[in-house]
Amino acid sequence: MRGFIALLGLACFSLVLSAADISGAWSAAVTLDAGSGTATFVFKQSGENLTGTYTGQVGTATLTGTVKGSDVEWSFDGGDAGKVSYKGKLDDTGKITGTAEYGQLGKGTFTAQRQK
Repeated sequence: MRGFIALLGLACFSLVLSAADISGAWSAAVTLDAGSGTATFVFKQSGENLTGTYTGQVGTATLTGTVKGSDVEWSFDGGDAGKVSYKGKLDDTGKITGTAEYGQLGKGTFTAQRQK
């Protein structure tokens, strides 16, 4: 019986890990102190490592970050705006919500969803 429970726990843990893969294209609605806009991210996840690209108000950039369970963080060089960083959580609906800092443009919030 203990073996069955351990196996069931391992299976559930594996499902949680596989559910957190955010690879693909995402569209984000971003609201900052300086205004609002949209950003497009194309993520490639390998384990906890995240790489990809950003396209939006400050141009195009290469990003890096991490995915740890449902916690997601990434950042990139925003050119004249400075360092841009995002911190969020992948929720049960498949959206990532959290905070964004766009260097000199200020702080704010974002909601991202996978593009279909």
